[in-house]
Amino acid sequence: MEVSDADESRLPGEVPADYVCRVALAKAHAIARRQASHLPVLGADTAVIIGGQILGKPGTADEAKAMLRMLSGEAHEVYSAVVLVDSKGRSSTRLNITAVRFAVLHEDWIAAYVASGEPMDKAGAYGVQGCAAHRISEIRGSYSGVMGLPLFETMELLHAAGFNLSPCGGAETEA
Repeated sequence: MEVSDADESRLPGEVPADYVCRVALAKAHAIARRQASHLPVLGADTAVIIGGQILGKPGTADEAKAMLRMLSGEAHEVYSAVVLVDSKGRSSTRLNITAVRFAVLHEDWIAAYVASGEPMDKAGAYGVQGCAAHRISEIRGSYSGVMGLPLFETMELLHAAGFNLSPCGGAETEA
C-alpha cells in the first residue's frame, strides 16, 4: 500500500458523493503516475457526513473532540468510494454509503480517545475497527465501507476488470 499525496480539499459546493469519488480518483492517479510497472491501481476515500457536513480527518485534537461531540448519540452516514485505474488511465468507480449511530459519548471518554491518537488519521475522528467500536450502537450497511475500503464494491471493480479473485484463495466461481 502506498500513501497518495493527492489534495483532499473539498471544492466549493461539492456534495459528499462527488467529493469522495473525486478524491479516490485523484489518489489512484497520483499513485499510478509514480509507478513504473503500469499495473492497475486502487484508490479509496472515506468521509463521514452528518447534517450535510463532511467530516474528514481532524487536523488537531480540538477538531477531533468537536467531531466526536457532533456524532455523540447521533446517526450519520459514511461515504466510501473505491476507484480502479487501469494501465491506460481509464477508471471505474463504486460508492458505498453506510448508516452508523453512536451511543452518547461522554466527555471523559472523548478526551481519553483523542489522547490515544487513534482518531487523528480517521475520517470523522473515529475508527470502527478500533477503540470506538464499543461506542457504535448500530451499523446499517457495510462494515468494511466504514473501515475505509468497501470490500464488496472493490471485488466488483476487480471482477469487472477481469481479475478472478477469491477472498479465501483459489478460483472463485459464480453460484
